[in-house]
Amino acid sequence: MACGGGSSTETSNDTDSPTADLSGNDYLVTIKTDLGEMKAVLYDKTPQHKDNFIKLAKEGFYDSLIFHRVIKGFMVQGGDPDSKGAAPGQRLGTGGPGYTVPAEINDQFYHKKGALSAARQGDAVNPERASSGSQFYLVQGEVLNDASIAQFSGPNFAAIGGALQNLRTTKPDHELNKVYEEAYNTGGDQGYQDKVMETLDQLEEATGITLNKPEMSAERKEVYQTIGGTPFLDGDYTVFGEVIYGLDIIDSIAAVQTAPGDRPVEDVHMYISVEEMPKKEIAEKYGYDYSNQ
Repeated sequence: MACGGGSSTETSNDTDSPTADLSGNDYLVTIKTDLGEMKAVLYDKTPQHKDNFIKLAKEGFYDSLIFHRVIKGFMVQGGDPDSKGAAPGQRLGTGGPGYTVPAEINDQFYHKKGALSAARQGDAVNPERASSGSQFYLVQGEVLNDASIAQFSGPNFAAIGGALQNLRTTKPDHELNKVYEEAYNTGGDQGYQDKVMETLDQLEEATGITLNKPEMSAERKEVYQTIGGTPFLDGDYTVFGEVIYGLDIIDSIAAVQTAPGDRPVEDVHMYISVEEMPKKEIAEKYGYDYSNQ
């Protein structure tokens, strides 16, 4: 297996932050692949995901698995145990350790390039957004401009659609359903859409689903406009760590030729290990800022 290093200069972290707590130890994750090596850290504020990933890595669970789903400009995904020794063309992506991990979605952690996030089933069958017990993805994404950034604040239309379906299914007799039906009968699609937008606060209260995306912070905008990422995933998946060395390896994996179904034509294997070491050493060696946690 060919292992090349990756540059650590792509990270946006700053070790000079006076608020960074460098006392104690942390786990440094090493992800070796056929195309090079990455280093990652896992967040203390997503403890169940962190503990589970460390446990699986120590058990050798990930060794010889492949990145079974690769989409350039988006992400690279692996962790399906069925991918070990999988035949060419075999459909992958449904395997796991036999359990899920409760969602630990934290707005502090977002889908910048290098984000280590948990894959999961969709909301229709997984409304609690529980994570796969083993499958994860590494974000590549794209660098965004001002116009692209503007799309990620204001009404969350995907959430609105889900809330409307939730209201019809769980509260069929709710007054809002009658209001929307009347709006459609009198004004068609446009009348229906206008009424939904007029009553977002009521719909949010009735379903408990957040329907507006908050304004993106200046810091997050800068990251998405320099490093890049996939902000459309923010708030929907658990981000529980990040690559702090070897972001270029994500680019290398994302660039491989893929077959229908997004599986690489030539398998890209992974071998994941963890090492406990002082936080101060991790911060100094890899330029990681622990105040971001």
